[in-house]
Amino acid sequence: MTDFAQRTIDLARRNVEDGGRPFATVIVRDGEVIGESGNQVAQTNDPTAHAEILAIREACTRLGTEQLTGATIYVLAHPCPMCLGALYYCSPDEVVFLTTREEYEPHYVDDRKYFELSTFYAEFAKSWEDRRLPMRHDSRDEALEVYALWQERNGGSRRPDSH
Repeated sequence: MTDFAQRTIDLARRNVEDGGRPFATVIVRDGEVIGESGNQVAQTNDPTAHAEILAIREACTRLGTEQLTGATIYVLAHPCPMCLGALYYCSPDEVVFLTTREEYEPHYVDDRKYFELSTFYAEFAKSWEDRRLPMRHDSRDEALEVYALWQERNGGSRRPDSH
C-alpha cells in the first residue's frame, strides 16, 4: 500500500530543493492519486498558488466535478485560511495534515500585511467593518440582479448543486 503521507513529504522536499516553499498536497480517492502539487507561490509570483489550491484544481478538473467526496487530502501543514476555505468547499471525506503551525514555526513563518497566521481566525471573526483589511460595501441593485438571474436560470433553486 502506498504511503500517501510520505509521498506528500517527498513532494514538499522536492519543492524546497527546486526553490519553492515547504508545502505540498496529495489528493487520493480509491487508493489512486487524483491530484497533487507543491506550493508554487515563489515560482509563479501567484499568492493563490498554494499546494492545496493547485491540487484541488487538478483533481476537480480530472474528475469533472467541484466535489471531492470520497477523497482524502494529505497536506504537509495545517492549512492556511484560504486553503481551509477551499477544503471545506470541495467536501473531501478527510484532510490529513502532517505538521502544525506550532511545530514548523521555528523553521518557517508566513505573516502578511493585514494578518498573521496565529491571529487570523480572530481577525476573520470580526465584522467586516472592524477588520484590519480596509473594506467598504458599495451596494448596487444591479449586482443583486445577477443573483436573481442565476436563480431564474436554475429553475428557482438557490443551490448550485440542485439542478
